[in-house]
Amino acid sequence: MSLLDIILTRRSVSSKDMCEPGPSPEQLQTLLRAAHRVPDHGKIGPWRFVIFQGDARAAFGRELAAIYQAENPDAPEKALELQKSLLLRAPLVIAVISTAGPHVKVPEWEQVLSAGAACQNILIAAHTMGFGAQWLTEWYSYNDKVKNLLNMEPHHRVAGFIYIGSFAEKPEERVRPSLEERVSYWGQ
Repeated sequence: MSLLDIILTRRSVSSKDMCEPGPSPEQLQTLLRAAHRVPDHGKIGPWRFVIFQGDARAAFGRELAAIYQAENPDAPEKALELQKSLLLRAPLVIAVISTAGPHVKVPEWEQVLSAGAACQNILIAAHTMGFGAQWLTEWYSYNDKVKNLLNMEPHHRVAGFIYIGSFAEKPEERVRPSLEERVSYWGQ
């Protein structure tokens, strides 16, 4: 497949449909190198990556469940069990943290976009390797206690949790918004 074919056929695979095996250590390094190759005005690297694999996924899930329970004291046990299992949906989860902030030369918006581009490069690289991937931002992406768990500074934001793994069935193509309705030609 050409790179263009890869981009044109990239499709999110639901994290609930993922299974082992996940990327090998070498493949993980390739995914991270791909994420690191995004446009980065000023070469400041306004992002960082937190890797969840193996037992760390369940340990983080227990932390999520504890935070969820503290904030939702009447939550049923089933909801707490769901929180514990969130990162177990895929063999590998990469949290992409946007560290965008005030800079003398680089507008903050460009830094935020760079973190988004890092997420997209991970998705494309995973697809190229034959893995399924899904970029999610669920409640824990916006929670201050979770930000503390991830050692984030107050101005940092989670760009996304990227779930990566194998999948048994290729996902069906989904209906996409009309491209023609989203394109205009200035001056015409």
